[in-house]
Amino acid sequence: MVQNIIQIDDREDRILNIVKAKYGLKNKSEAVAFIANAYEESFLEPQLRPEYLAKLEKIKKEKGISFKNIGELRKIIEG
Repeated sequence: MVQNIIQIDDREDRILNIVKAKYGLKNKSEAVAFIANAYEESFLEPQLRPEYLAKLEKIKKEKGISFKNIGELRKIIEG
């Protein structure tokens, strides 16, 4: 575990207190970790997350349908 000393303004301190209370967290460290995880899930590019890489590997292993042109694909789809 890494420990850091940070300086935040009153507004950010209030936000941490709100997050801590809303999600029943024990301390502000857990609130900071919660916010960091939420940021990762919402804003970081999916290719950076291990779950995305696992999903890509699964898709690569799936067998596809071969076709030469759009007309042939249309016949396969429409039966």
